[in-house]
Amino acid sequence: MKRVVIIGAGPAGLTTGYELLKDKDNEYKVTILEESQDIGGISKTVKYNGNRMDIGGHRFFSKDDRVMQFWSELMPVQGKNSFDDEFLGREKPLAESGPDPEKEDNVMLIRQRVSRIYSFKTFFDYPITMSFSTFKAMGLWRTIKAGFSYLGACIHKREEKSLEDFYINRFGKVLYQMFFEKYTEKLWGRHPSEISADWGSQRVKGISIKAVIKDMIHKLFGKKTKENTETSLIEQFWYPKYGPGHLWEHLAEKNKELGAEIKMGYQVSKIHFTDGKITSVECSNGERIEGDIFVSSMPMNDLVADFDGIEVPEKIQAIAKGLPFRDFMTVGVLVDKLNLKNETKIKTLGNIVPDCWIYVQEPDVKMLRIQIFNNWSPYLVEDAQNKVWIGTEYTCEEGDKYWNMSDEEFSRFAVEELVSMNIIQKNQVLDLHREKVKKAYPAYFDTYKDIDQLVDFVNKVDNLFCVGRNGQHRYNNMDHSMVTAFETAKCIKNGSTDKKAIWNVNTDQEYHEEKTS
Repeated sequence: MKRVVIIGAGPAGLTTGYELLKDKDNEYKVTILEESQDIGGISKTVKYNGNRMDIGGHRFFSKDDRVMQFWSELMPVQGKNSFDDEFLGREKPLAESGPDPEKEDNVMLIRQRVSRIYSFKTFFDYPITMSFSTFKAMGLWRTIKAGFSYLGACIHKREEKSLEDFYINRFGKVLYQMFFEKYTEKLWGRHPSEISADWGSQRVKGISIKAVIKDMIHKLFGKKTKENTETSLIEQFWYPKYGPGHLWEHLAEKNKELGAEIKMGYQVSKIHFTDGKITSVECSNGERIEGDIFVSSMPMNDLVADFDGIEVPEKIQAIAKGLPFRDFMTVGVLVDKLNLKNETKIKTLGNIVPDCWIYVQEPDVKMLRIQIFNNWSPYLVEDAQNKVWIGTEYTCEEGDKYWNMSDEEFSRFAVEELVSMNIIQKNQVLDLHREKVKKAYPAYFDTYKDIDQLVDFVNKVDNLFCVGRNGQHRYNNMDHSMVTAFETAKCIKNGSTDKKAIWNVNTDQEYHEEKTS
């Protein structure tokens, strides 16, 4: 049997293992190495004092039917109402003969997507809509300026050398300055003029004023379909009952049932070569694991730094070492209630605001987003009818003053920011929990401009396949990471060393979750 060693038990690693093992006549011995004690990577679910936290927020929707089928086979879509929908009388398109989430755990819920921008202590639709509420919140003069700015951007297109150019071309300078400039700088720690336009191409390429107007027309005349709706305009998505980590933990068990060995707490520290091929990896605990084929979802800079027994040109070393990341922190905050009023027509438990995410555009706070876990799944919250469990999200640099704060200090900092925005009152806080994630977001600046040279170098190692977000240093969603796994498994089964299909995932010109026919 061929020995396949997979580095990382996140979506890409687990999907690769399952794809290799699921066939009855499989010829692979799969070992999955995970440096942490958690399954799912950044898609894990954290359990704390009876509540659960989704790290980053993960909607389960993809334009790739293979991904949707994969998810639904692992966790069938609900056939009965979840307790909040039943209690509130909300209707959902339930699956015939699907499981009852009140009785079964391995079930996908159908959730309503609501995300808004919070700026000037006011809600704006996300993406921005051409509605009366938007114009009212912006004010007449700012609305007029934004309109002329957008028209000017339509007439005089910028060459898209940076993310700033990308945004201004699609929204005009006024809306860019209102809703993108400061937020992007908080997210990446760099001004948009310093960031490659590639990030916009992969994350928001379908979103623009033109797309918003088109969507409004489709809604007005009843022509809206999955085929013509951009991902940020999608109104429903699937979500595992107990969060994304629930699905990946379930897939890990499926891998084990098929014969995979998953080793937790195994950090790869050396990658040994003989005659240009990888022969084994050495872990920080001293154990050496031999293999014939190696699949890596570890960060590319760590991957190349661990190469042993192969000459890595200085230029390639410098590119790998210089690849930037943003680290991530989130603070779970349990409260009796929010100060925010639900002025929508959407029914919610406790009449809280219906948002899954709130994008924080207030320039005076470091906070990027607020998740309301009650709205992702009521089963994430121990007492969803009487308590509100939210997650405040931040990016930073490992080792900076925010990263180095104690859990107590940073949690207090997050609460103070929430209070300053009138989201909560201090005396409403019942519980707090901080989580830190290293290298959560691959960034598109510094040596990223030369990444093609690094990709060419690692692809010359015939028995090495790079998958997933960090494995390719690409801001992939879960579905993209899974598709890199599908393509990798296909290559391995076919005995192919042509990796173009793996690296072509998420480079198409359509938006990354737009449904296509």
